[in-house]
Amino acid sequence: MKNITLTAAQIAEITGGRVCGDANRTVSGVASVKEATAEQLSFVGNKRYEELLGTTKSGIVLVCPDLAKTENPERTLIACDNVDLAFAKVVAMFAEEAPAAIPGVHPSAVVDPTAKLGNNVSIGANAVIERDAVIGDNTVIGAGTYIGHEVTIGANCNLAPNVTVMFRCRIGNKVIIHSGVVIGADGFGFIPGPAGLVKVPQTGIVQIDDDVEIGANTTIDRARFGRTWIKSNVKIDNQVMVAHNVTVGESSILVAQCGIAGSAELGRGVVLAAKAGVNGHITLGDGVQVAGTSSVLRSMPAGAVGIGTPAETQREFMARLALPKKVQKLDARIKELEAMIAELKKASESR
Repeated sequence: MKNITLTAAQIAEITGGRVCGDANRTVSGVASVKEATAEQLSFVGNKRYEELLGTTKSGIVLVCPDLAKTENPERTLIACDNVDLAFAKVVAMFAEEAPAAIPGVHPSAVVDPTAKLGNNVSIGANAVIERDAVIGDNTVIGAGTYIGHEVTIGANCNLAPNVTVMFRCRIGNKVIIHSGVVIGADGFGFIPGPAGLVKVPQTGIVQIDDDVEIGANTTIDRARFGRTWIKSNVKIDNQVMVAHNVTVGESSILVAQCGIAGSAELGRGVVLAAKAGVNGHITLGDGVQVAGTSSVLRSMPAGAVGIGTPAETQREFMARLALPKKVQKLDARIKELEAMIAELKKASESR
């Protein structure tokens, strides 16, 4: 953390929040609400966690507007419309920058003479840059990273150590790729034949557009033909699987361990929560959200929310969830009516 001190008033200005309490109170760092000290800032972004305000030792707490009226002389609250975003802004003020890469080629790196390197490119130890690769200005290639034949990487990218980018794949500008990522491995394509499974050639590429970030140990397969396409501003978590010929629309979010089968098409702003699965050859419209561990077997229209396995809309999910209780009520009512009929029959027979 940087050695700086911020007042509540300064933090409110940075975040666009409103101070509730002592505007002159100061903090010199950030921490979680459970671990923070009086010299650190924390946050509570949901009224469900209101009780944490009574136990935290944090000197300044960013809170949602619903908690802005909570009073405690030991701490200052700052009400923010978007607490997560506000906290991120403050963390950025305290965070130290990562160690800067040194431009140049490490002596142990292997760079083919036909490769083209832009200005201020950094190639780490034991990295390999194959024939006719092109790397843009200010891009960092980490130690042990492999860049295949005819790969194109744009400017201001950062590829961490031990990344693999296979032949002819294309990466845009300002792309961040974390360790262990494999881009352009063969798609999983086999056809049953008389002597067993026959491999289908995977002749396409992977195209990754600008401002994409890809988490550690994620795999993005090359297309059977054409391209597997990750569009601009997509954010991908760790251990995500994207199969051949998938298209992921702009500003979509793929959370840890989710998987997308071949030729699925995701629209703009789609969110797949952790361990969600998407069937092949289907389309998810713009803004679709899929809950964690859900499995989407058929296409979903724009704005839909998928829950469960197989995934269904919120309305369908709640209706199915409520069905057992409705059946119980109907069963009880049937028994009540049967008892009434029995009583009426008994009364009729006694006349």
